[in-house]
Amino acid sequence: MKRRLTPKTIDALPPATGKRYEVYDQLLPGLHLRVSATGGKVFYVSSRINGRMKRIKIGSWPILTLHDAREKARSLLRSIELGRYVEKAPHEEEQRMMTLGEVVPQFIELYAKQRTKDWKGSERMLLKFSSLFSRPIDEIKRADVVRVLDTIIADGAATRANRALAAIKKLMNWCIDRGMIETSPVAHLKPPTKEIARERMLSDAELTTIWRMAELEGFPFAQWIQMMMLTGQRRGEVSGMRWSELDLVNGLWSLPSARVKNSSAHIVPLAPLAIDILKKVPRFHNSEFVFTTAGTTSISGFGRLKQRLDAAFADAEDWRFHDLSRTMATNMAMLRVAPHIIEAVLNHKSGIVSGVAAIYNRHAYLDEKREALELWAKKIGELTRTTSSTTNALPASPLSSASQTMPDWPHSATI
Repeated sequence: MKRRLTPKTIDALPPATGKRYEVYDQLLPGLHLRVSATGGKVFYVSSRINGRMKRIKIGSWPILTLHDAREKARSLLRSIELGRYVEKAPHEEEQRMMTLGEVVPQFIELYAKQRTKDWKGSERMLLKFSSLFSRPIDEIKRADVVRVLDTIIADGAATRANRALAAIKKLMNWCIDRGMIETSPVAHLKPPTKEIARERMLSDAELTTIWRMAELEGFPFAQWIQMMMLTGQRRGEVSGMRWSELDLVNGLWSLPSARVKNSSAHIVPLAPLAIDILKKVPRFHNSEFVFTTAGTTSISGFGRLKQRLDAAFADAEDWRFHDLSRTMATNMAMLRVAPHIIEAVLNHKSGIVSGVAAIYNRHAYLDEKREALELWAKKIGELTRTTSSTTNALPASPLSSASQTMPDWPHSATI
């Protein structure tokens, strides 16, 4: 079909119902837009070269604007008319086309590491598509991706299929931006499974069990779990805690924006029970990390840790470390802490405080947050029969294989 192309008409073009279709520009003969079944729109120019009609790819909409497409088409048509156009050999494009296995490391290095804190999670999800790694990136079809997602679901990891799809979508869009492909094979592909928000809250008995099991772990996992329980912050934020972030004299933990999921700097008041725990943590010489076994990196191995803790649970598959945060928030509500204060403690942005108020309240509610966290720490202390004066001496015989050999710390644990 022929139509006077405008940005508005291009946006309104529907995806092809079957075979892709083309819309020719009335203003510039030869320029046309090809629309695929996934909704991808690519500019081409057609002209006769050496007696044969040729179709030359220009670029994809909306990365390439209509104005730019027309200018590029005019330049190509002028070169053809003057006999200056040099036709590329068919094998040249093939030589430049990378496989998915070659693209993934580039995507992680150039995009994910720069923009995503959980880039390792993205890398793990993309490894799920290893069966497609030998394929050129432009030959991967929608059905290929769907088959991989079906395999993930069949293995009993339905929500991981959603994460895998999100990761491959980002990668394909990145490939479009870099000109590797013109359209994404997974554009508009819906998540394969519907996710239900977790509502699991740990009971008082379960909280006591986790605390006691943590004590048996010894340093560093014992104190890490207890700080998770007392502060309600995210796993990575607590495990990556730095000494420079702590002010134990004033009972404050200041999280910089670079270490927070929503990129908003966050101040967590520390209850006396939390301060006592941190004062007894051994400190590695010249190391910033509070929870570490080598001094050079923060702790890891949370999967193995949870397996050890699971031994005390009747239904070990039913709880996660993140449930500690939800449990704290629910208990704070039961203790009559206001919802916006709970949000402030958790550094959440759900809209209770928004707009200009959110900007001016960035450092507000410090006293209210301290009161809420001290109420929660008091309940934990009562549940575990622990007082701030007798808290958390380091166990002599830890169970954790990661902490069986303790180094000699040159510094005292007290800061």
